[in-house]
Parts: sequence; C-alpha cells; structure tokens
Amino acid sequence: MRTRPGDAGTDARVRRTATRLADGRELIYFDDSEPYVSGGATRRLDDPRPLPDRFADVVGDDGTPRPVTAPQMRLDVLTGEWVPMAAHRMNRTHLPPADANPLAPAQPGSAYSDGEIPATDYDVVVFENRFPSLLAVPGVPDVPGELDGEQLWQVRPAAGRCEVICFSPDPGGSLAGVGTRRMRTVIEAWADRTATLGALDGVEQVFCFENRGEEIGVTLHHPHGQIYAYPYVTPRTATMLRQARAHRARTGNNLLRDVLDAELRSGRRIVAGSEHWVAYVPAAARWPVEVHLAPRRDVPDLPALTGPERDDLARLYLRVLQAGDRYFTRPAEDPRAGTPIALPYIAAWHQAPVREGREDLRLHLQLFSTLRAPGKLKYLAGSESAMGAWISDTTPERIADRYREVMSDDVTSDDDITSDGGVEERNR
Repeated sequence: MRTRPGDAGTDARVRRTATRLADGRELIYFDDSEPYVSGGATRRLDDPRPLPDRFADVVGDDGTPRPVTAPQMRLDVLTGEWVPMAAHRMNRTHLPPADANPLAPAQPGSAYSDGEIPATDYDVVVFENRFPSLLAVPGVPDVPGELDGEQLWQVRPAAGRCEVICFSPDPGGSLAGVGTRRMRTVIEAWADRTATLGALDGVEQVFCFENRGEEIGVTLHHPHGQIYAYPYVTPRTATMLRQARAHRARTGNNLLRDVLDAELRSGRRIVAGSEHWVAYVPAAARWPVEVHLAPRRDVPDLPALTGPERDDLARLYLRVLQAGDRYFTRPAEDPRAGTPIALPYIAAWHQAPVREGREDLRLHLQLFSTLRAPGKLKYLAGSESAMGAWISDTTPERIADRYREVMSDDVTSDDDITSDGGVEERNR
C-alpha cells in the first residue's frame, strides 16, 4: 500500500479515496472497514445534486452575472489581529430536523437529498465546508489592500480553507463512542489533512478541532469536527510562540517541554498517562473543566507522530472523552438524578505553524467546557470579554481530582486497533 507523504509513521490500515462534489468541493473517504479498506469495493464517488460550480459567476437581482466575491479579512490595528468577515455564514444550516441532516449518509434507495455525503455509509469522511469562513478564490490574488482608501485599515482576502470531518455515520453517536479503531482512523485523517493543507500556498497554520453541544454553539448535532487552514498565525498561537521564544532566550529550553516536565514532577494535576501520552490539568487552567493531552516526545504536529504514538493516542483520547461524559451528573431534583451529563466541549489541537516556530511550539490537545455545574454555564462577561482578564470559577486541582474520580483504566469498547499497513491513496 502506498503511504501518503507526511504520514510515514502511520501503522493503521486506512484507505484514502478522494472525489469531487457537484459544486467542485473536494471530498475524501478514510476507510478502515471491509470491503473498502482492501479495495474490494469503493464508496459512491459521484454527486448527482444540481449544484452550480462554487466559483461560477453569481447572477444579481438585476440579472447581471458577476464574479464570485472572495471572503475578506481586516486587520484590527488595536491588537494586530486579522478578523475574517464571513457574512455569508449567516445563512448556513442551523439545527436541521433528523431527515435533513446534511452530514448523515444517503438513505439507501431514496431520492438523493441535499446531503453532503453521496455514500449510504462511511467510516470517516472529510470534505470542504459549503459555508467556509476562509476560501481561496481562483483569480483573486492574496495581496493586501486598504479599506475606504485609508492606509490605517489593511484588508486581505481570507484565502484559506475550511473542512468538515465526520467521525461516524451515526447521527446520534459521538466521538467518545466510536471505538479505538475508528479513533485511529480519525487521527490518520487529522494527520493527512494537516500535512496536505500545510503544503498549500499561503497557508500558515492548520487547526483541527471539535465543537460539541448546543451550549458551545453547535448547529449540527451529528458527530463531526472541523479543520481550518489559516492564511495567518492565529492570535493564541502567536502569544504562545512569543512566550516560548522568551523562555528559550532565558533558559535555552522548550517552554512546553518544561511545562510537561513540571506537571510530571508535581503529579498533582496528572489525570491519566500512557506509554506515549500524558493527560493533565494545566496549573493555570481557565475553564470550569479543562484537560490537556500532550505527547511525551517533542513533536511539532500530528503528522510527526509515529504509528505507536497514534495507536496510544487513540486509546487515551477515548478515555479522556468518556471521563468528560461522567464529569457531571444530574442533580437530585432532576427526574434522572445521578445519571451522567454529556459534556459540551471544545477540543482544540495546538500545532506548530507551517513555517515559523516549529522548534519552539509543541503539539498538544486542549479540551475544555463552558459548563461549570449542571445547568450552569461559564459566561464570558465584562472582565473576560472586554479586558481579556480571566477569572476562574474553580481551581485546577479540583478539576484534576474530579477527572481522576471518573477516569476509567479501559476504553468502554471491545473494538481495537489493527495496525498492518499504511494509507493507500486513491483519487478520482
């Protein structure tokens, strides 16, 4: 089997099959089950929807066709941060009924609906977002300009890429319940997309993440995540990079390496560990529930992980997710008192940028929740939102204690990883 460049460390047997949707967006199946993984069968590759090419001219109200407009981003001169303007996303799909779920597989034998995935089943699938915040439009040069002719207000095309990754064909499922083999396939997809998107012209950073729960702002309940390829280094990463460089200048050491080593020496906030990974609550955790997952070896991003590191990550990540779903239980006045509450969360993979800071920043996952108690959310009010001055509602030690209470030694699945190959790439 042929291994995709950038994934030389992979061991999981996954077949990668790429095609194009009706409007020209790319879709990629990542298969780990038979008969697809061996090539005995192929998922549906055609998309019969009557969608216009996404870069075709747009006919205005006056009947005149005009070139499609590229999304724009503007520089906030007060902070030095780029702010993409994605006004077209106001019309994106919002909490559709079950029979109109655009991320579900197509129904066997039914007329093709406006779903995004042509196949009647899939393992893991990735496709370009139909309502992207970042999009490189052919023929639109990625050059700076000025707003209203004012040199102070810089503008640029928001020329990146946004993708959706579906973790399961089950609309009622969750990433925590996919099993280790499927989680391993998800990791392969993350690594594949990080390597591929990072090689695109103008991309500076790749961000894999998952939003889960309406409290977080999720508009589609189907288990899925997103992958952003930014044309700039994001503010959070730029801040960490600045801190890491200052730390290296003072000590000669990698800041994130020193953070992990200090947490291991303390042990107070370690919630779980394995051969290749450590889960801990950071000493200055901000959120009511927050845990970080870091590799023991220094690596800049997901493609740099070896096969055994990816295997180990699949198991420990599932344990962390499943513990999160036991973190809170329903209160006594609830008719289902004592039963677990599915944790709303954001899971964010922090990776080194494509070009700068690869020796200073270190791969790690940050998983956090806005839920501070059953039925109560952490709102970002005046201090946090206006001043950026965080005030925590708990302590990292309490978070760690609770995580250890609910952390299981085993993943609640009899599924396991079969590592005997690489990623075979098939393109249509």
